Amino acid sequence: MSLHIKRVYEPAETKDGQRILVDRIWPRGLTKEKAAVDTWLKTVAPTTELRKWFNHDPALWAEFRARYAHELDANPEAVKQLRDLIKAGKTTLLFAAHDPAHNNAAALADYLNGDLP
Repeated sequence: MSLHIKRVYEPAETKDGQRILVDRIWPRGLTKEKAAVDTWLKTVAPTTELRKWFNHDPALWAEFRARYAHELDANPEAVKQLRDLIKAGKTTLLFAAHDPAHNNAAALADYLNGDLP
């Protein structure tokens, strides 16, 4: 599976393949044209409650990943939809968070790669 993650604020590149935004909220200050998002898949994003609880605190990263994996397990239709999109080829999961290592797209990529319990 050719899966990458990238901040949605970074310029789109041909090497991105299809660009899927996996945030529940549209990125602040970004037009749809500049975002160059092919698909906005809000259904695989963490719930508002989980997102607010995590608040991008690296100290909560391990627990966030576990809770997010639990949410994804409980939402098989959305995960299947994403997996089906990924089957089409190279895919970049887009996120708006500032931290490139501790964000929902990174946790989601790990989940899809089988790296989360």
